[in-house]
Amino acid sequence: MESKSKKIEEHRIVEEPFYLEQKNELTIGLAAYRNGIPLLLKGPTGSGKTRFMQFLAWKLGRPLITVSCHDDLSTSDLVGRYLIRGGDTFWMDGPMTLAVRHGAICYLDEVVEARKDTTVVIHPLADDRRELAIEKRSELLTAPPEFMLAVSYNPGYQSVLKDLKQSTRQRFIALELNYPEPSLEIAIVSHEAGVDENMARSLVRIAEMTRGLKDSGLPEGASTRLLVHSGILIQEGIPPRETCRATISEVLTDDAELIAAIDEMISAVF
Repeated sequence: MESKSKKIEEHRIVEEPFYLEQKNELTIGLAAYRNGIPLLLKGPTGSGKTRFMQFLAWKLGRPLITVSCHDDLSTSDLVGRYLIRGGDTFWMDGPMTLAVRHGAICYLDEVVEARKDTTVVIHPLADDRRELAIEKRSELLTAPPEFMLAVSYNPGYQSVLKDLKQSTRQRFIALELNYPEPSLEIAIVSHEAGVDENMARSLVRIAEMTRGLKDSGLPEGASTRLLVHSGILIQEGIPPRETCRATISEVLTDDAELIAAIDEMISAVF
């Protein structure tokens, strides 16, 4: 028990994460937690979904267990499995089971990437039952009031094959976290990258221009995360144009024409 307690404490967020609220997502998130309702976060890459969950977990004083979902994620990866060590067989809790046992927040990042048969396991946890069945151990866990389930996905990458079923979606409260408005984004980039406000404003201007290229074949524009990367390299003394090509143009696409178009935008700003 001591080792398990130590393991869950590793997921506790001690220092306050830097987060600027876009709308009223914190109020809704806290209300959802108090009432045992899971959260569904929607938004483009690098728009602050994970940072919001870190901030919410810190605010609530609960450990945050994050699972990065992928095509090969199995039910056992979430719930747990039997392992063999030195000839002995023992059970190891998966991240979801660990969160339920200890009243932590379980955050499934990019949940649509997981297999459909895997995500079904969250259904009893996401309604008024708040139960997790561990079939291999014939065990049924009831989540304590402190437990919270949250998932996220990027609507821009939705397809018929990668979408949340209505039977899953309608168990959640949904929050849309888009790119912050310019004044907020400037403050975020300035704080996170350590650049001055003018430099942050220039980077945000470039991002806004790239986000207008969606109709030209660019799936997504520059995220706030990429702008922070840009600011960090600029702080290292790398010229802004060279930095932005490495952190924005070449990251967003491999299409030579689109790269040239983004480079022109960068040159217009710097």
